[in-house]
Amino acid sequence: MKNYLKIVAVFLYSISIIVSCSKDDNEDGNMEAESYDTTFNITDAPIDNANVEAVFVTVSSVKVDGKSLEGFNKTTFNLAALVNGRTETLGNLKLEAGSYSNIELELDYVTDATGNSPGCYVEMADGQKDQLEASARTISINDTFEVFASNTNKIIIDFDLRKTIKEEENGLASNFEFVSTTELSAGIRAVNEETTGMISGTANDAGNTSDKIVVYAYEKGTFDTEVETQGQGESNVTFANAVTSSEVSGLNNSYSLNFLAEGEFELVFVSYNEDEDSFTFNALLEAESTTLLNLGAINVTSALQINANVTITGTKS
Repeated sequence: MKNYLKIVAVFLYSISIIVSCSKDDNEDGNMEAESYDTTFNITDAPIDNANVEAVFVTVSSVKVDGKSLEGFNKTTFNLAALVNGRTETLGNLKLEAGSYSNIELELDYVTDATGNSPGCYVEMADGQKDQLEASARTISINDTFEVFASNTNKIIIDFDLRKTIKEEENGLASNFEFVSTTELSAGIRAVNEETTGMISGTANDAGNTSDKIVVYAYEKGTFDTEVETQGQGESNVTFANAVTSSEVSGLNNSYSLNFLAEGEFELVFVSYNEDEDSFTFNALLEAESTTLLNLGAINVTSALQINANVTITGTKS
């Protein structure tokens, strides 16, 4: 009887080890990982040209890590209208929680979503269209963004027109083109809205220093006057390292810097003069906060809107 009980005990112990190992294997990755609904939206930062009425870009395909967005069909967007936090939905994907760093936009330069030509173009105030083209149809966005264990993930793709389109003089007419492929990729960023905040406010320019004022948001400590005002890269983009920008406009002289990732930012206010149909850099502006903020170190946290009203006190020498 004792030997029989020993055999039974050994058998039961062996079974418990097998069950335990099977459970551990499932917990270690044999079970399918959970995926979460993730929406992709597109937005823009403004272009610096008084004669530009609209900028249309036709997107024929959007892929994330090689997977096409669900529900996306070829669409033509007026990017110039998607400023100050306005967005349009591209589509959705079910993604596992984690970091991603490969979004691909395929553009159609020839025809728009309705089959009309061209597919990407600048529309001038007089109604004329100037076709936009680049050396490659597929634009890679190399920003890393996070997907969280939540069904409220909203990825913002910021197609910054100021950095991605250049203007070249062609006789009496202006000719617009996309910047180089490398610069185009660098001019588009991606971020999960859940991890972003916003800085907005007004800029009172009682001295009437400028025909137009643009405020640029830089990560703290990254603004270099000489580098940023001289233009960088093949396309000579000024203020190229700004995360985003906003034109001071409207009856209240308001601005809005949206979808800023968590961190510290400095605000740079810049004066432009109007020269016929375009704006040219005039000077950096002195600005004082009327809301007791340090404009050189504004701490942005997620889901927080910071009010940064300023008074323009003059130009910097």
